[in-house]
Amino acid sequence: MSRLDEAKSILKKYGQEHLLNGYEKLDERKQKKLLDQIFATDFELINSLYAKTKDEDKKDEDIIEPMEYLDKYKLDEKYKYYEDIGKKAIKEGKLAAVTMAGGQGTRLGHNGPKGTFNIGLDSNKSLFELLCDSLKAEGKKYGVTIPWFIMTSRENNAETIEFFEKHKFFGYEKDKNLFFFIQGELPMVDTEGKILIGEDGLIKQAADGHGGIYESLLKSGMIEKMKQMDIEWIFIGGVDNCLVKMVDPVLMGIAIDKGVTVACKSIVKANPHEKVGVFCKRNGKPGVIEYSEISDEMAEARDENGELLYGESHILCNLFRIDAVERMAKTPLPYHSAFKKAKYIDKDGNLVIPDSPNAFKFEAFLFDAFGEGRRICTSKKFR
Repeated sequence: MSRLDEAKSILKKYGQEHLLNGYEKLDERKQKKLLDQIFATDFELINSLYAKTKDEDKKDEDIIEPMEYLDKYKLDEKYKYYEDIGKKAIKEGKLAAVTMAGGQGTRLGHNGPKGTFNIGLDSNKSLFELLCDSLKAEGKKYGVTIPWFIMTSRENNAETIEFFEKHKFFGYEKDKNLFFFIQGELPMVDTEGKILIGEDGLIKQAADGHGGIYESLLKSGMIEKMKQMDIEWIFIGGVDNCLVKMVDPVLMGIAIDKGVTVACKSIVKANPHEKVGVFCKRNGKPGVIEYSEISDEMAEARDENGELLYGESHILCNLFRIDAVERMAKTPLPYHSAFKKAKYIDKDGNLVIPDSPNAFKFEAFLFDAFGEGRRICTSKKFR
């Protein structure tokens, strides 16, 4: 059986035969890529994810409870104790920084990778350069170079690397202390469960969410690279937070001293009903609950000190021990669906540009792995 015949057989089994409608019009390179996509697609998974969109509104009867935290500004004499522990580990080169930069700057009105966006400072520096400046300053302070790992997407990888090349990698050295790796993707499906065909005639895919960071780090070989560099701790943050403190000796010192595998930073909600996810215990395990899942009563509940019981927002500032990331990469996370507008090629070969959401994308959330770790930050989060 030829590869094409084999692909047809697979697609017939799952009712996705339309994916080969435009096959004959593709050049040889794209034909090969389309077949590769088909063989690499987990159609059972896609079918199950589509089926779940039918009952996504049904909430599990989870037990949600507040989670303890440490307030950085109330540590008193312990502050320096934790800071000294963290400083020692950083000076020994045990920390690496990971920046998730797979997105485009569309919502910012920017045509290009989000990290290349100039936020309007007098310096005209991009988000990437601002983050790099911070890492270099911290490295200088501790006498080390903090290895920097940047997760791109297939959509923006080439443009991101080209941007760094144009700016001489902002003083870093590619493949020595600066590394790029690509985020995973999943096919998008329409409201009938049919996988979309993109403008290029190939399967239309979307990034698999920030929860894909664990698997992407492992499959790309970055975890192994870190081990070779004797890295023990990984800070993971987003590219759109130019103020993020990726090198935080206090956070690191707390994690090391308490023997946890994950430590997270939070910021107190601006008000009880601010639309942010907040830390909690879900069925006894640490996690994050979305604002849409919290009742008004829960959102407004306060403790004996007058502080919100569910007031610590998750700001995507997380420190992981490397073995925790490796373990999480091997544990499949649940996927969540999002209804989006997506251009596609219809069965007649015409490009369709929708006016409203028309397709589901599936993504995993980084914090869904918190409950699967060993001794994860149930009382280690601080402001």
